[in-house]
Amino acid sequence: MSSMDIEQKITSLTQELNHYNYQYYVLAQSLISDYDFDLKMKELEALEAQYPEFADPNSPTQRVGGDVTTKFETVRHRWPMLSLGNTYNQDDLRDFDQRVRKIIGDNFEYICELKFDGLSISLTYQNGKLVKAVTRGDGTQGDVVTNNIKTIRSIPIHLKKGNYPEEFEIRGEIFMHKSAFLRLNAEREENEEQTYANPRNFAAGTIKLQDSAEVAKRPLDCFLYFLYCENRNKLFHNHWESLEAVKEWGFHVCEHTQKCQTLDDVFSFINYWDDKRHDLSYEIDGIVIKVNDYGAQEELGFTAKNPRWAISYKFKAERVETQLESISYQVGRTGAVTPVANLKPVSLAGTTVKRASLHNANEIARLDLHEGDTVFVEKGGEIIPKILAVNADKRLSSAKPYAYPTHCPECHTELIRQEGEAVHYCPNEDGCPPQIIGKMQHFIGRKMMDIEGLGDETIETFYRKGILKNVVDIYGLKDHEDQLQQLERFGQKSIDNMLKGIEKSKEKPFEKLLFALGIRHVGETIAKKLAQHFKTIDAIKAASVEEIATVQDIGIRIAESIHEYLHVPAHEELIAKLKSYGLQFEIEEKEVILDSNALTGQTFLISGVFTNHSREELTAIIESNGGKMVSSISAKLSYLVAGDKMGPSKLAKAEKLNIKMITEDELLALIADTTSI
Repeated sequence: MSSMDIEQKITSLTQELNHYNYQYYVLAQSLISDYDFDLKMKELEALEAQYPEFADPNSPTQRVGGDVTTKFETVRHRWPMLSLGNTYNQDDLRDFDQRVRKIIGDNFEYICELKFDGLSISLTYQNGKLVKAVTRGDGTQGDVVTNNIKTIRSIPIHLKKGNYPEEFEIRGEIFMHKSAFLRLNAEREENEEQTYANPRNFAAGTIKLQDSAEVAKRPLDCFLYFLYCENRNKLFHNHWESLEAVKEWGFHVCEHTQKCQTLDDVFSFINYWDDKRHDLSYEIDGIVIKVNDYGAQEELGFTAKNPRWAISYKFKAERVETQLESISYQVGRTGAVTPVANLKPVSLAGTTVKRASLHNANEIARLDLHEGDTVFVEKGGEIIPKILAVNADKRLSSAKPYAYPTHCPECHTELIRQEGEAVHYCPNEDGCPPQIIGKMQHFIGRKMMDIEGLGDETIETFYRKGILKNVVDIYGLKDHEDQLQQLERFGQKSIDNMLKGIEKSKEKPFEKLLFALGIRHVGETIAKKLAQHFKTIDAIKAASVEEIATVQDIGIRIAESIHEYLHVPAHEELIAKLKSYGLQFEIEEKEVILDSNALTGQTFLISGVFTNHSREELTAIIESNGGKMVSSISAKLSYLVAGDKMGPSKLAKAEKLNIKMITEDELLALIADTTSI
């Protein structure tokens, strides 16, 4: 055979086998026997081995894996992978439906999808080629697992020619079929290897294996269900259209997806699958309900954690009965003391349950827990075990009721319970070991100072050895390098990486540092709003409780906690020392060069869908010409930039307040000539 003939043969076999894979793994259609398929695969493998210069990188032979990595790269998601708000009852769905209707009116439809119990994944394609696969991670950033994902046969490595964007991202769920799970778990048991509790854990564990050849040995599947790309609204009007398109492009989309015109249709879909879910070859734990229209989705927007245009309905969890053996008490970084029920091990929803949170003293009293009680346990959201009630019929007459402790189980300080709160606290924050360790572990966390090379176990070790007493000591570790070198399993390279990570953390912005301080009730969102409003830590400290409470989403209780924290002498000293190490206690003001001052002094709100610009583009145009964006309609609003499908509630409020409404073209005219409108 000539070189041209060999190259053509390899190309032909590659295309043919990729087609068979697509038909079998995506369309569930077998066009060739396993024997004939294996013969063709072996022929292709032999040709590629002899003539590697003609091998196609998208060859089906490349799905067998082989790359080994010691660490997964972590990258930020271009579009955050937010979680969905969820519910277990239909009244909450009615409330969700009413909230949607209040904003976008009654002319819309829902898409109902099965909620797969698997591992979320984001796939990026460029020119039809899979270039990156990233796990959900914390929703903001995840791990790159591209080589492992390429072993999943239902995920196309290269798309056939089609009308798809040059670059796009598609989200989906990786899972393992029940039969494969049972077979593989049985094999592990025979080999005296640790078995997995459920298919989801098996799939998640597989994707994080270091060796992609091992991943290839485990049969995983994937359903794709959401598309992201630039100018998506110009390609598709709604989610349903995009699902139909991605199926045409070659993606595996679940066939059990349905349009619903009314909420009753949604309930029918839920009830059907609550009954029939056990007939599926894979696990589902609920139903996802999405508003179909993309414009309506934009109008509804997002909270800090969830889209307002989607919700998941979760099926009720399995319930079992077991014995309460004891109650232990854990002290968190804020001093909160959380009771934990220690249970006689019991199998529940595919996992062995040994412990369950009891939340606080009120919960123990509500359940009327006695020593040795038999209790009913379920998994809230199929994840966290929860005690529902006591089986009073099985209680021993001699059983004594549990009494909540009066003193800290760790440092023996008398506990306090503030008026109106359910939680008991240990006030000894500077002398209670779990609080000190917890504060330092919080400080170095990914969403806080994100100090590379310094983990939770290392923090605890350094504290036990007397090297660290508080977060300030982290920045003095470079002066203890000789002491660090004496520690077991802590080599020079680890020390160097840690010290570099500590030094780099000094560049973290003010809002990250504010969150890292661990002030009670101050989470990531509150810290960001405080930083943006006051600009510096000194300005926050100088503000009164009432002034702090004027910041959006900060009430009196949060304001009191912030004010109290910043006026404790020990905290004042801690902040002063962190300042001396060069940490950022003020927002770095960046010089903004405006295109013009045409909109200076004017406020704007954008609503609806636009023909020529996205909302982000319009926002950038307004701000680059001196205008200010606001988040809600008020009498002080200068202009409402109104597009197609603007929500009726916003329209009514704007008309009531006599707010001037302009189109995107009128906005541009306003910039060109402020007297033209």
